[in-house]
Amino acid sequence: METASSSPRRIHLMDEVRGFAVFCMVFYHAFYLIAFLFGTDWMAQVFRFFMPAEPYFAAAFILISGISSQLSRSNLLRGAKLLGIALIVTLATRIVVPEETIWFGVLHLLAVCMLLFGALQKPLAKIPFWPGFLLCAVLFFFSCGLAFGAVPYLGLPGVPALQLNAMSPDYRFGFPFGFRAPDFASADYFPLLPWLFMFLAGTFLGRFAKAGKFPEFMYKSRIPFFSWIGRHALIIYVLHQPVIYGIMLLITALRG
Repeated sequence: METASSSPRRIHLMDEVRGFAVFCMVFYHAFYLIAFLFGTDWMAQVFRFFMPAEPYFAAAFILISGISSQLSRSNLLRGAKLLGIALIVTLATRIVVPEETIWFGVLHLLAVCMLLFGALQKPLAKIPFWPGFLLCAVLFFFSCGLAFGAVPYLGLPGVPALQLNAMSPDYRFGFPFGFRAPDFASADYFPLLPWLFMFLAGTFLGRFAKAGKFPEFMYKSRIPFFSWIGRHALIIYVLHQPVIYGIMLLITALRG
């Protein structure tokens, strides 16, 4: 997602890493769509093989989005626009493939993160880098358990750690935060906990980007293909699933 930077130098490594992350996401979702929407067993095995890697390239994408937020003129405007696109994605998936509705995917997450950061940018700027960055890292680590249904908390010596159940019938509308009903399903799901902390960690790193103080090697372009994808990440991410779905429907129709 392109941003307007106050620095005259483009950080090409960020574009390339973001482009690689989007490239991986495109293929990951292609494996999923082909495997489960069209009943292709061998592709399902490929999808399961790559499943453990998905959180890592998603984390890179989210972290870089946080860094880029320090280079944006208006995170509130950028977040509002992205939220509109995310809601259109929800509506479209609900109408076309209701069993694969995206209720709170990565676009929803990034939109809300941008809005929150835009609203809190001034007070967050008063927090020194190391305390802020390390706090985000710790909070991310201890909220990762939400993905598995519980959040472990640090306990005092001799006191058992507490656990918070992340799944309950009472959490019907808590899914944006990671708290969800047992029957909740979203084809793409990135709740605020823990991913908000990954985004905020990126905003602290983004201070160096804004000041033009990243290492020199990060400003050099090495892989133009991934750099191009990174500069057009939003449109590629929004369009890739309907394009893949349309191609598969066409192939299915041609095969009878």
